[in-house]
Amino acid sequence: MKQSLNRRSFIQSATLATGAALAAAVSPRSRVLAAPATTAPVAKRPTIFKAVKWGMIDEKELSVEDKFRLLQDLGFDGVELDSPGGVNKEEALAASHKTGLPIHGVVDSTHWRIRLSDPKPEIREQGLQDLLTAIRESHQCGGSAVLLVPGHGNDGTPEEVSARSLGQIQKALPLAAKLGVHILIENVWNQFTYQHNGPGDQTADRLVAFIDAANSPWVGSYFDIGNHRKYATPSQWVRQLGHRIIKLDVKDFNHQTDKWAEIGEGTVDWDNVRTELGRLNFCGWATAEVGGGNRQRLATIKAQMDRVLG
Repeated sequence: MKQSLNRRSFIQSATLATGAALAAAVSPRSRVLAAPATTAPVAKRPTIFKAVKWGMIDEKELSVEDKFRLLQDLGFDGVELDSPGGVNKEEALAASHKTGLPIHGVVDSTHWRIRLSDPKPEIREQGLQDLLTAIRESHQCGGSAVLLVPGHGNDGTPEEVSARSLGQIQKALPLAAKLGVHILIENVWNQFTYQHNGPGDQTADRLVAFIDAANSPWVGSYFDIGNHRKYATPSQWVRQLGHRIIKLDVKDFNHQTDKWAEIGEGTVDWDNVRTELGRLNFCGWATAEVGGGNRQRLATIKAQMDRVLG
């Protein structure tokens, strides 16, 4: 009996000791003490990635690869190409891989002339084929979107323009979804989704309705911040478009003088734009669309974008 009690006491003591050891091993204090003395800092990236349009680089003596290096040296995060046509896509992709500077997408280069809203079916069909080419080439270059002007108000009534354009966009959606490339509608002076000769306090209702009518996660807004300062307050359009905004074009406009302005020197309410983008937790591409030039001019544009976007 005594031997049994001693054995039981030994087991209980051992169990208590083991439990204490386990408790110590999993206690918050022990976890802190067991942690490495130093940890690698978490790399932080800006929530807005800054880029330029390829055609803004006016350094004719530079090779494609050297133009990529120039943008990289100036602190840009990427570049946007044109399609169909424009710079050779294989050469641009090779330069992107060599430098590590991404091509984030393309602009449909024919959407003003060969419109998806044209009254002639054969023109609309050519517009569709060009859009499909742009989707393929964006994907080929590692891009995520095609910037599209969907039509022009001169092509018919708003209902006709909308129906024709959406009909062609719907035909492009299977390829866009397959390749993971967004079709993004830019707000421009095309007399569509706004009143061209109207007041300066217009809402984004028509543009919202057009994008929503596509009824697809692959169709969104490529919001040009400066384009509608003539017709509206940009920050209000950002709030109304909300999460439809996938990418941004950056320029400035002075609605008092009715003239384009250097980025940050017009009447765009940049403070409020930043606030609204913050409300959206916006994290994406912002591409300058202004008069380009040489290294010095591009450096100026980068500094302007940094000031207005942070």
